Amino acid sequence: MMSTYAEEINASRRLAILLALGFAPGYTLNRTALRRFVERTGYITSVDLLNTELSWLAEMGYIDLLELDAVYLTARGEDVSLGRIQVPGVRRPSPGETNGPR
Repeated sequence: MMSTYAEEINASRRLAILLALGFAPGYTLNRTALRRFVERTGYITSVDLLNTELSWLAEMGYIDLLELDAVYLTARGEDVSLGRIQVPGVRRPSPGETNGPR
């Protein structure tokens, strides 16, 4: 199945979110820090778009939305971010991509 360019960008942005949480102490970041990390990877992300992506990832069980705007990576989300499992809607990481921010 062919995906659109927008779907590919969304899948890559979702992976960037999961990887950011995986690199964070305690697998937790607040939304502001998370947005900054995602934008450093090249995906310009409005607050509304980030909230939409976080809602989608939470619905899939890859993250938990905590109080005080904190976001936590679940064990399933870690499996997705490391490429242990492949799921529709999140890009699979490339080799070496899960080694941490540079």
